[in-house]
Amino acid sequence: MKSEDLKVGQLLLVSAKRVRNSKITLCFAQKIVNPESRPASITGLLNKSDTRFTQTGNARYAFMTGEEVDIKDVFGVDCADIPNEGDSKDLNILNPTADGVALNIQITETTEGSEWEVANSETAAKRAGKDGELILSVDGLPIYMRATVVTGPAQHVFLAGTKRAGAVAGSLDQAINDAVS
Repeated sequence: MKSEDLKVGQLLLVSAKRVRNSKITLCFAQKIVNPESRPASITGLLNKSDTRFTQTGNARYAFMTGEEVDIKDVFGVDCADIPNEGDSKDLNILNPTADGVALNIQITETTEGSEWEVANSETAAKRAGKDGELILSVDGLPIYMRATVVTGPAQHVFLAGTKRAGAVAGSLDQAINDAVS
C-alpha cells in the first residue's frame, strides 16, 4: 500500500532505515483530519457536512527511532538485512499494533520552536502547501508541528484562528523576531 492510498484513520508503517549508533528509524504515515482547517472555496463551505468534501490532504509522517531487537519484538520486523547506516527497506505494514493496541500519529502544533526551527523558520514552520505562504498563529507567530506515534487514540493539538502570512499585518521577519524574543 502507498501512503496516498490511505483512508483517514489507517496507519502505515512505511519503512525502516538504519541510522547512527546501530539504531533503526521507522517511518509511519497516516491521513489526519484537522478540524481547524478551512475550506479553500465556497464549495467546501457549502458542503462541509458532506464527508466527500472533507479535506484530509496528504498523509502526515512521523519518524520514531529504536533498537533493532525491540523493533523486532514489537512489530515482528527483522532489520538485520539493513546493513549500513543510511540503508533502508520498505515495510508497508497496514495498521500495526504494539502489544495489541492500535497506534496513531499524534499532531501537536505550537508556536514554540526549537532553536533550529526558529533559525530555519522559512523551511521548518507550517505552510499552506509545499511552497505556500507561512501559516501564522492568531498572534502572528510561526507554527511548528510535532508528530509522534502514540498507543491508542491520538490527542491532537491544532491551533485555531491561524492565518496566512500574507494576510497578517507586519512582516514575516517581525513574526520571527517576536518568536525569538
